[in-house]
Amino acid sequence: MSNIPADLKYTKSHEWIRVEADGTLTIGVTDHAQEALGDVVYLELPDAGRKIAANEACAVIESVKAASDIYAPVAGEVVESNQAAVDAPESVNADAYAAWLFKIKPDNASDLAGLLDAAGYEAVANA
Repeated sequence: MSNIPADLKYTKSHEWIRVEADGTLTIGVTDHAQEALGDVVYLELPDAGRKIAANEACAVIESVKAASDIYAPVAGEVVESNQAAVDAPESVNADAYAAWLFKIKPDNASDLAGLLDAAGYEAVANA
């Protein structure tokens, strides 16, 4: 069974979202996603300052098996990407929740209401 922390929000496309104290969102891929992908070998992350739309493919994760898009959970502006994860993409396999990918400042905090909680994501991941 995949690890699904209760304090995070999730998308049906297997991204996790942590709401930070300053209102920014930290985004990564779930444990379920990294298990399905296998060994992650490459990450392409959005640059700081990029404006992204909700559900826009804004990053790429590649494994030995496949390349997959990573989608923005809400609209906003990228404030930071995790260069450490780009330099060591295998960190996503080691701990998917520690190896965040990028942070965004959401355009509208109320958009978070449309995201899944842990129980909702567990139902999607096990479907």
